[in-house]
Amino acid sequence: MRHGGQILVDQLREEGCDMAFCVPGESFLAVLDGLHGQNDIRTIVCRQEGGATMMADAYAKMTGRPGIAFVTRGPGATNAAIGVHVARQDSTPMILFVGQAGSDNLGREAFQEVDFPAMFTPLAKWAAEIRDTARIPEFVARATHTALSGRPGPVVLSLPEDMLSAASDAANVPASPIAEAHPGERDMAAVADALTKAERPLLIVGGPGWSQQVREDITAFAEAWNLPVTAMFRGQSCMDNRHASYAGHMGIGIDPALAGKIREADLILAMGPRLGEMTTSGYTLLEPPAPRQKLIHIHPGAEELGSVYRADIPITCSLRAFAARLEGLSPPKTIPWADWTKDARAGYEAFCSPRETPGDVKFEQIVAHVSSAVPDNAVIANGAGNYSAFVHRYTQYRGHRSQLATTSGTMGYGLPAAIAARLAAPDRKVVCYAGDGCFLMNGQELATAVRYNLPMVIIVVNNGMYGTIRMHQERNYPGRDSGTDLQNPDFAAYARSFGANGETVLKTADFAPIFDTALNADKPTLIELRTDPEAITPTTTLSEIRNNSA
Repeated sequence: MRHGGQILVDQLREEGCDMAFCVPGESFLAVLDGLHGQNDIRTIVCRQEGGATMMADAYAKMTGRPGIAFVTRGPGATNAAIGVHVARQDSTPMILFVGQAGSDNLGREAFQEVDFPAMFTPLAKWAAEIRDTARIPEFVARATHTALSGRPGPVVLSLPEDMLSAASDAANVPASPIAEAHPGERDMAAVADALTKAERPLLIVGGPGWSQQVREDITAFAEAWNLPVTAMFRGQSCMDNRHASYAGHMGIGIDPALAGKIREADLILAMGPRLGEMTTSGYTLLEPPAPRQKLIHIHPGAEELGSVYRADIPITCSLRAFAARLEGLSPPKTIPWADWTKDARAGYEAFCSPRETPGDVKFEQIVAHVSSAVPDNAVIANGAGNYSAFVHRYTQYRGHRSQLATTSGTMGYGLPAAIAARLAAPDRKVVCYAGDGCFLMNGQELATAVRYNLPMVIIVVNNGMYGTIRMHQERNYPGRDSGTDLQNPDFAAYARSFGANGETVLKTADFAPIFDTALNADKPTLIELRTDPEAITPTTTLSEIRNNSA
């Protein structure tokens, strides 16, 4: 006989879980007891539930296994919801366990009671409540399979307190294999036929299911067929950006020349991405419901295909299964679009050349230095804000899973993601970028980084405002800024108060030696950059936006 908390932990171990992120709560004390005194599942105690679920999301991205998080009911669950939304839009496998009031009090609006299946159903792939201790293995097994199968995503399980503390002789369920769809012979023949008839083909990569092997298979395919490759929004590490076929990234701050190439293409081969609003620049690069370009869309979720865009060749299969078949497609002896690919690559290289911005701290030069100074397998994490346009434009992502950022544009993601990356891959260097507004949404997780001795570099870009919103204000209501100014702390001193290193950069020339030391430090280092508010984007200033809108 085991209590429910122990049964749950044992089933997670059966499913291959080796790490769980949590903010402890009295509603799941039995789970905390189940985690006590064992070394198979490492428990990472976080400082806020949103940080915990973001860490679970990033851990899943790094490992390919479901990220696991435990939070308490009521305020714990509502805080945690932000990470569930991230995982849903990013197609990340996650299981969030939420402590719940005792089942004998449910329906009375008991202390911190919420109907969690109802709350999370719009956000999650599946949300349910376990009422019977004996069924815990069944629910956990199903949650794991659901999180990983088809289009991956988050699952939420509600755990009534008395159900967890009750005892049962329920046996563990063996880890179940994950269902995987494979492309058929006709699918692959249709892809080859469409490619050989194309004049201006373009490959878009991204989405769930990427591994080192998938990356190598797709790179080899692009090389053999001499195809230009563009990455979906925040999917830039799907291919080594130094490769001659890589043509840049889609999304916010897209190179206008690349946007033109996408519109001019006569064939789009989309391997993995959902082709969402950010990737398609507000559904303008490909127009719904029937794009002008011929579209081949490969995605593991059948429900995604045709949901926005009618594909000429829709293929439901895992990216792994599709990539493994690409070697069997023979390219033509003469590639008719060779100049098209060469021109796309030249456009990317020109786009990556830093353009000078105002102020004593040139963020474009700093990003370029970081990109060249870190190892090929370094992980670059960031949240959301205008600073990220500089990061995406001037960073060359080289190694597999070297970019951690959300497609949902969530602020506060960078630091939790960097922590998870360091835990998942302790041999890799990790750099986090955050704006001043972005950083303080989860800045308390510095305590987590210090507690678990996770060396990393955190670069805080401080321009004293919510820059993205201010930019939009100046475009729509020039000279009438409201609610976007920030009163910030001394970020370097803030970091030192946690036991991390803290440095402040006031001139570009001071950055390189500070960063190079920080990259090899034995504890986290925060570097605050005091940037000019005028340097709002890589291409324009705040005053120019205001004057052009007036």
